[in-house]
Order: sequence, then C-alpha cells, then structure tokens
Amino acid sequence: QVQLVESGGGLVQPGGSLRLSCAASGFTLSNYVMRWYRQGPGKERELVASISPGGSNRNYADSVKGRFTISRDNARKQVYLQMVSLEPEDTAVYYCNARWTPYGYEYWGQGTQVTVSS
Repeated sequence: QVQLVESGGGLVQPGGSLRLSCAASGFTLSNYVMRWYRQGPGKERELVASISPGGSNRNYADSVKGRFTISRDNARKQVYLQMVSLEPEDTAVYYCNARWTPYGYEYWGQGTQVTVSS
C-alpha cells in the first residue's frame, strides 16, 4: 500500500523553527522527485520546495529561499523540510508529494498543520 505520512507540524512562535518529515512506503522512493506544497487559509496550494531523486538538485519558492531546506534519505524512505525563521505567513497545511513523471505516478500525503503565531 502506497503511503506518504507527514509529521512534525505544530504551533511555533514567529522566528521559530520546525522540521517536517515525510515517511514513504509502498513504492521506491529513489525513483521519485519529492516536493513539499502548502495551502494557507483562503489560499491556493503552492509549491514550496522540490528535490531530485538523488538529492543533487533542489529548488525553492522565492518566499522561503534561505529559510527552508529540503532533504531526503532514500535508504530510510524519508523526506524532510527544515524551516527556520518562521513567519505568520508560513501558516498552512504542508503536504508531501511524490511524482515519477515518465510513468505518471503521483502520490500525496494527508498534510500536517503548521501555525506560526505569538
């Protein structure tokens, strides 16, 4: 059974840090580009960060550059999003996404809530 399970969300004060994790199962993680998306209240879902299958290429939304870091451990079947200097605008549900474009395979996690507030 294919699963992506996010964890690590919570309530944090502005300027704080969180580390999100995404545990993958039921498929070969090393074949997939992994992405983190987020959807804030009243907003559309947006791409936050992506990482290539081997981890050598990473891309970020302008709004999080320099503050967020995406990483992966294919052996442990985990993907991470390290977030520092969090701002209230980062408040959103964060989703993990796996995509293997040549074969059209795509999976989503259920999301984890991040709330940045004092």
